[in-house]
Amino acid sequence: MSVAEVAVGQQLPPLEVRVDPEKMKLMAALLSDPTPIHFDVRALRELGMDERPVNQGPLNMGYLETMLARWVGGRDRLLDLRVRFRGNVLAGDLVRATGSVTALREDERGRIATCDVVLEVDGADPAMTGEAEVLLP
Repeated sequence: MSVAEVAVGQQLPPLEVRVDPEKMKLMAALLSDPTPIHFDVRALRELGMDERPVNQGPLNMGYLETMLARWVGGRDRLLDLRVRFRGNVLAGDLVRATGSVTALREDERGRIATCDVVLEVDGADPAMTGEAEVLLP
């Protein structure tokens, strides 16, 4: 991608991921998160929830970060990410991280793109929306 090629309104290359329940369990362990909705089907049943575990927020944010990093050439170019959690992502869901350029500006670091970002869940409302700033290559 050439910096000159980036324009307001441009769609970012999407990232699609099938949410893996084994990775969810690993993340719960790494984060020392004892919340059973992330790994215990019995707890979900007792709460009257879907029997598929709920993905953790940091993993969902990570899908957006990965989509942005692939676009601009590295996580070190992600300057800011602000998101709003709007719904759950469940084990086995197909999610799609998307985005579009909403503004461009220059500062002492170089050319910066502001992007709206969305984490869509196949067949459901978006699970996450937000805004990011990235340093263009």
